[in-house]
Order: sequence, then structure tokens, then C-alpha cells
Amino acid sequence: MLHIHAHDGPDDEHGHHHHDHGAQDHPGDPARWPRLAVRAGLGLCVLAAALLAACAVTVHQGEAVVVTQFGDPLRVITEPGLAWTLPAPIQSTLVVDRRLRSSSTGVQDVGTRDGLRILLQAYVVWQPGASPDAIRRYLRSVRDDPDEAARQLRGLVGSALQVSAASFDLADLINTDAGKLRLDAFEQRLRAQIAGPVAATYGIELREVGLERLSLPDVSLAATVGRMQSEREVIAAQRTAEGLRAAAEIRSNATRDGRIEIADAHAEAAAITAQADRAAAAIQAEAYRGDPQLYTLMRSLDSLTRVIGPNTRLILRTDAPPFSALAHLPGQSPP
Repeated sequence: MLHIHAHDGPDDEHGHHHHDHGAQDHPGDPARWPRLAVRAGLGLCVLAAALLAACAVTVHQGEAVVVTQFGDPLRVITEPGLAWTLPAPIQSTLVVDRRLRSSSTGVQDVGTRDGLRILLQAYVVWQPGASPDAIRRYLRSVRDDPDEAARQLRGLVGSALQVSAASFDLADLINTDAGKLRLDAFEQRLRAQIAGPVAATYGIELREVGLERLSLPDVSLAATVGRMQSEREVIAAQRTAEGLRAAAEIRSNATRDGRIEIADAHAEAAAITAQADRAAAAIQAEAYRGDPQLYTLMRSLDSLTRVIGPNTRLILRTDAPPFSALAHLPGQSPP
């Protein structure tokens, strides 16, 4: 026995190892069921983690995740973060880029209501809509291709420019008077024409619509310059007429005020003269009462002063009044 055990020691050791391994799964081993429970729990955890990974979807900023059920869009997730879906093949996801984009129509030659030509270029800022219906229309019409969507938008906006321009005169879009410009009304009309069809057909939401460029062909430029020149000439004529009317009114008022001043001066002068005459008459009456002969002499001299001028020649009797005063002294009687 000792020889056999000593000779078969390694084999016994190896066999003992196999015996222990087999003892782990032996139905009669008491530790078998706890080990199986641990293994099953680990398997369930791995399965649950795999299932959660299959159901989780990450929504990034500027994106929309379309959850489809058997190929039909079911809901749209636009809020950034983590979202959950049913595992494939029940539900699947499609990422749609919803970042804002801008598209330009290029220069369009359009006609205005007054029959003139004008060069316009419009732009639109857009993004796919957020509702499931809008995303469904967007995917159906352009297949999540922003370039194709931009091409479709350029065609629609170009046609709308033709219609919008026909509702405005050239002076509404180009004018030296800022108060007469109607560019805001033009842009609002342009947006109203394309917003509905774009949303209904392509599922696209317009954020902004505006004019990017506005210029004139040579013919329209000459007509516009002529119109502006005529407007300026009319304004100049109106202002000249207003100036002439103001000047005539000023002259009329000045003439009237001058006549009033002259009339007042004449009235004042007449009053002063009358007052002086009254004072002179009073003085003369006082002088007559004091010395009647002296008064007579002075009156005679006054009469001679008024009658005889520098070139007057008279031949009269010297004893006839008032010339008798030249030959007789006061107090003497004529011969």
C-alpha cells in the first residue's frame, strides 16, 4: 500500500484534482446551488446591460432622433440627452440633422408693378420641423438630404420673388425717402407665400426670410434716376414757390406797416403843427394887445415874406399896405 501510494502520488494528486472538480457539479454537493445562482445572476446582469444598451439612444444638440416602429416614424426626440426605445427590430432610430441652415436664391430678374425690371436676391434660414408629421414629410420629400432641401427651397423662393415683386412699385423698394420704402412689407409678403407650402410639402420650418441684394439693370437705373430727378425738381419748385409766397407776404406786411407808421407820423405832425399854430396865434393875440402898431408891422412883414420871392419884381405904390411899411416908420402916418 505504501509503495502503491508513493508510486501513484502524482497520479493520485491529479486524480484528486479531477475528483474535486467533479464534486462541484455533483448533485449531492451542498455548494452547487449557490454557485449556480451566482452564475445565473451574472448572466442576467449581462443580459440586462445588453438590453439597456440596445434600448438607449443619445440625442445630441442640433439633432432630432426619429423613433420608428416597423419603419413608420412614431415619435421625434429633440431635447438633448438620453432617451429610451424598445429594442430592435421592434423599434429603431434615425438621426436627423436639425441645425439651422441658410440658402440663397441667387440674383433674379423680376418685374415690378409699374413695369420696370429689378434684380433681387433673397435668402432663407430654415431647419427641419420638430413634429413627427414634419419629420415624416421631410424624410419623404428630401430623404434627409440638406442639399436637396436647399435646391427645392431656391426654386420656391425664386418663384415667390416674381409674384411678390409684381405687387410693389419700384419706388417702394428703391427711394431716397426712407419713409416711402416698403422693404419690410415685401419680405413679409415673400415669407407668407412660401412658409405654408414649404411646411406642408417638405416639413421645413422657416426661421427667417429676407432680401440679400437689390440692384437695378441699366434701363431701370436710367428710369429711376430720371424719376428721382423729377421728384427733386418738383420738391425744388414747391420750395421756391413757398419762398416766393413768404417773401411777398413779408413785403406786403412791411408796406402795410410802413404806411401805418407814415400815417401815424403825419397825424402826429398835424397835431404838433396845430398845437404850434394855436400857440402862435395866442402869442400874436398877446402881442396885438400889447402894441397894435408893432403887431400890424410884423404882420405886414410876414405878408411880404410870403408874397415876394427872390426873383419877384413888383411895382406898387409905397403908400399902399402892406408896402407902406417900407416907407413909413412905425407911429408915422403916410403923407
